[in-house]
Amino acid sequence: MKTLNFRVILFAFALIFGIVFSIPSLTQSESGKKITLGLDLQGGLHMLLGIKSDVAIESRIKSIAASVKYLFDDEEIIFDDLRIVDGDKVTFELLDQDDVAKAKELLKKEIPGTVLTQNGLKFTLQMTPEEVARTKANAIKQAVDTIRNRLNEFGLAEPTVAKQGEDKILVEVPGIKTQADEQRIRELIARAAHLQLMAVDEDRAARVMTMNKNEARTYGDVILPDVYTNERYLLKQIPVLDGSMLTDAKVGFDQNNQPVINFTLNGQGAKIFGDFTAKAVGKRMAVVLDNKVYSAPVIRERIGGGHVQISGNFKLDEAHDLAIALRSGALLAPVYVMEKRSVGPSLGADNIKASSMALALGFLLVVVFMVIYYGMAGVIADVALIGNLFLILAIMSLFGATLTLPGMAGIVLTVGMAVDANVIINERIRELLHEGKSVAKAIEDGYDKAFTAILDANVTTLIAAVVLWAYGTGPLKGFALTMGIGILASMLTAIVGTHGIYQWLLPKIDRKKLGFWFGIKTEGGK
Repeated sequence: MKTLNFRVILFAFALIFGIVFSIPSLTQSESGKKITLGLDLQGGLHMLLGIKSDVAIESRIKSIAASVKYLFDDEEIIFDDLRIVDGDKVTFELLDQDDVAKAKELLKKEIPGTVLTQNGLKFTLQMTPEEVARTKANAIKQAVDTIRNRLNEFGLAEPTVAKQGEDKILVEVPGIKTQADEQRIRELIARAAHLQLMAVDEDRAARVMTMNKNEARTYGDVILPDVYTNERYLLKQIPVLDGSMLTDAKVGFDQNNQPVINFTLNGQGAKIFGDFTAKAVGKRMAVVLDNKVYSAPVIRERIGGGHVQISGNFKLDEAHDLAIALRSGALLAPVYVMEKRSVGPSLGADNIKASSMALALGFLLVVVFMVIYYGMAGVIADVALIGNLFLILAIMSLFGATLTLPGMAGIVLTVGMAVDANVIINERIRELLHEGKSVAKAIEDGYDKAFTAILDANVTTLIAAVVLWAYGTGPLKGFALTMGIGILASMLTAIVGTHGIYQWLLPKIDRKKLGFWFGIKTEGGK
């Protein structure tokens, strides 16, 4: 028998690799990397979210107002009565006529997408209609990215988060089986996580319990509640800075070993924070999260470095989830649940059973057909097919890929596609044998003539799989993934592997037994 060639050795290594790394997924052992089951196979949570995009406009206006204050302070432009009016306008008054030209140029350069109108020394800054539309569209896109980041940081296995229609978001989270898990995920998704550092209006703070919101608004203030008590705080409406300047948030512990959240500001935020605390020694600054005050400490000295802490009666899980929300970014506009349904694990088990049966039946029929029609050539093709299946499972396991019901359909489809290459090759070999070519010549020419057709078919299908993966969501990605891996694996097993096996067994192939080897009977030839 001829010495083992590199093709059969490569196929043997691929087969061993596939078997070894498929075992954890097939046996569901505790150790080793495994395939993650999707929502339709193991159950979970399906939600359709709406978004209040109008709130994004209010958030943007607050950010513009804060920027105006920072820019004017930094450039030493004297102004007064900076406030937000009707939720969509920023008004202010300049006290020096000589600052007008400078202020206009500064706002035009630093705050694009706005229109400035003037009435004497009083100014109104509004967003353009194009900027309003862009802000609303950006709120949806940002919500999709933020929710996806939160769920990924939470450690969930490949959740689906995608825009649906113009103003809806589809969220699918596999593996959510209890009411407590569902509630925690819903809170993590819906939490705005809008962080603001706001100055306390010390001049009027003593009257806050008797003051209403309308009166507070006339002073350019807002009244916000304490998160744990009935206390209320009178705060300057324009925040000192907000969560857009936050770069990191981590859970820590205070001197009493209670969970706290430490967050870090970027360079601009650190400078604003340091400058403000230097000017406000002896006054209070409130840490506000989602319009609730978590703490309002007195500033004892200038605080540099851009490090701030949120303390409260946090549970460890709550602090962890809040840090994730802060780290992944605030939602520009709040989301709400429009539709919710839970997929039970029992339905997932039924899907697995039905899909596994379809896969097993399809595989068995292909294997039997190949052996009956092609003889030993069919057995060789079946060995390559088994190697192909193990390679798909192994690669998906190594990458921790998610297997969905369409993904299992993709594997079933791959069974037919993987054996298709060997059908083409075997037919070419049989044609050449009928022409009287020698077995060795028929095998080599058969692979050469079949390769172009096989490559073209696989490349076009692979392109379709890549496009589905790039632009599809959820189940489509699962289908594209299994099909793509299956195509690449079949190129190795069905072309390289079977070719090597033929070369290895060539001395054993008797031309008088072509019916046994290739399912045909011929006489004569070389």
